[in-house]
Amino acid sequence: MKIYISVDFEGICGTTHWDEVTRGKEEYPEFQKQMTAEVVAACQGAMKAGATEIVINDAHDSARNILARELPVSSRLIRGWSYHPYMMMQELDSSFDAAMMIGYHSFAGGDGNPLSHTMSTKISQLTINGQQASEFLINWYTAMYEKVPVVFISGDQQLCDHAAALIPAISSAAVKSGMGASTNSIHPQAAVDKISEGACNALSTDMSSCLVDLPPRFNVSVSYSNNLDAYKCGFYPGARLTAPRQISFESDDYFDILRFFLFTL
Repeated sequence: MKIYISVDFEGICGTTHWDEVTRGKEEYPEFQKQMTAEVVAACQGAMKAGATEIVINDAHDSARNILARELPVSSRLIRGWSYHPYMMMQELDSSFDAAMMIGYHSFAGGDGNPLSHTMSTKISQLTINGQQASEFLINWYTAMYEKVPVVFISGDQQLCDHAAALIPAISSAAVKSGMGASTNSIHPQAAVDKISEGACNALSTDMSSCLVDLPPRFNVSVSYSNNLDAYKCGFYPGARLTAPRQISFESDDYFDILRFFLFTL
């Protein structure tokens, strides 16, 4: 069984402030270790369920966060950004049996995490076909484009609820919730245990229940915090400036949407 794991940071247990997820800041190393521990837990759960190949994508900020030496010897780690339109799902293809997402967070405009955003902090809101879009939604659609079921996710409670509303069969591990600029987290070891068990259970069930068809057409709206970003990105081929801080874009092909995101988010 071949498994893909996309990893973010803002949904890792305990993370509350940007300094904790930013390389070079004093608080960063503590949470870098927790991020790595949660990824290792997902790998261990996957291997217990029968995974023989695991590809991990470090998909936060510099994409150089996970401590590779702590990972299982049989795993492979993608570090850095190639700038392929798949972005956080780089090198995912139909050869994978399933995908999991670790350390994910709630969407721009959400209140479930002090670090809520969607792809970029310059975005105040992003919708796809009227649905508030999280990084989970964007990357789930990428997985559906490749016919790979997303069977497990960990992160904040709002994000896990959001994922369950989109994929009722998905398994999740909520490790914290957010209130204003604060978080309420379970113990770091409890998060590790919860992720390991959840990943194993998710990969031991009928994963086809997490596969759905993509929408026939995609209508995207991006709202920026700064009108200058909207003005500039409105010149992307096919994009339209629909308000001083908002642009829209449409296509029948989801890869076109991903390419649009690569250049405008």
